[in-house]
Formats: sequence, C-alpha cells, structure tokens
Amino acid sequence: MKTRIRALRKERKMSQEELALEVGSTRQTITSIEVGKYTASLTLAYRIAHYFGLTIEEVFDFSDVE
Repeated sequence: MKTRIRALRKERKMSQEELALEVGSTRQTITSIEVGKYTASLTLAYRIAHYFGLTIEEVFDFSDVE
C-alpha cells in the first residue's frame, strides 16, 4: 500500500524515529510502512493521519486494495 508518510515527514523535517515516538510506534514499523512491506493497523493509521491533521484516506492510498 502506498502512503504519503515520507513526504509528510520531509515537509516537517521529521525523522522516522520522531514520528514513531509521536504515534506510539517504532522506527522500524514506520520504515516498513513507508516502503510498503507492512500495512498499518487501523489504530496506527488513525494516529499517523491524526498527527498530520489529515484523514486516513489522505495519507494512505487504498486504490490497490480489493
């Protein structure tokens, strides 16, 4: 699944570690989500979107989900 997390982090000059701390996750999880190796749980997706002031759909691309 594609996400805008990397771009959103870069806009705010944040590291993966900083975002992970803000949303209660680990840097490894954020990395895996950004490269498409892991799909965030609904709770984590909400936390990430909420942190950036966006909806889940604005952060995560569901176009390839069947």
